Amino acid sequence: MPASTLPADTVQHVDTPMQHFVPSYSDGFPAAAAGDSALGTIDTLAVMEIPPAGKAQPFARSPLHDTPSMALLLAGLLAVALSYHAGYKYIGNLMHYMISTRRRGNLFEDHTLHETTMLTALMANTCIVQGFFIYYAVQLFCPSLAPLLKGSTFLHIALFTALAAGFTIAQWLVFKVLGYTFTDKIGARLWVEGFKATQSLVGLLLLPVLVLLLLYPTHGKLLLSIGAVLYLVARLIFIVKGFRIFYSNLPSIVYFLLYLCAVEIVPLAIMAGLTVWLCGTLSL
Repeated sequence: MPASTLPADTVQHVDTPMQHFVPSYSDGFPAAAAGDSALGTIDTLAVMEIPPAGKAQPFARSPLHDTPSMALLLAGLLAVALSYHAGYKYIGNLMHYMISTRRRGNLFEDHTLHETTMLTALMANTCIVQGFFIYYAVQLFCPSLAPLLKGSTFLHIALFTALAAGFTIAQWLVFKVLGYTFTDKIGARLWVEGFKATQSLVGLLLLPVLVLLLLYPTHGKLLLSIGAVLYLVARLIFIVKGFRIFYSNLPSIVYFLLYLCAVEIVPLAIMAGLTVWLCGTLSL
């Protein structure tokens, strides 16, 4: 198109020479702007403040984040739940089995098959819960043994559960032998029923404490102490029932004190020694 046909302003724009933008700070910003003498150079400015920190702590394994360990705990709870519908009467009669020393025949003396299944599930749940408590007790109250538990969490808990189960079976056998040795058949049966009932109760009492222990391990020592008190209370109920069964005269108190030392205290010391031995064996 001829230039004469273009508008006047367009022709004038085309014929104007191109202008270039010249930056004011082609060599970078000055160290100090006008009227600002406190800026200084960038080398004098703090880039990051490093917060103070303590010594790094090793990661503590928790059964809560271990799938096989939680599956073991849920298996015990599932066994109790499945047995409850048919064997709920055993839980209803639990207090009777724990404290009653009535020797006359009654409806509570014979267990049905469903009640036996319920009892077995409760005892298994108690052994599993005790296995978890032993694991936490070793970590918190025996710092020298805590590094030995850095291996498989499930393996340790499973073995501690087996240890608790073996301890329970051994106690049941000892109480049965002592019952038939120092009293009659009815007294022995009442004593063994008291042991099984208190063991079943221990698992139910310790379960809420274990849940809190899994969720709040920082309060482990307090929760373990609460668990120990609950175990002691259940054990005292059983001891009182045994005293009521076996007490006949004043000299029998001496035999009962010997029983407390031989059957209640020494086995706990043996179990503690076996726990230490298991920790050392599994770390090899």
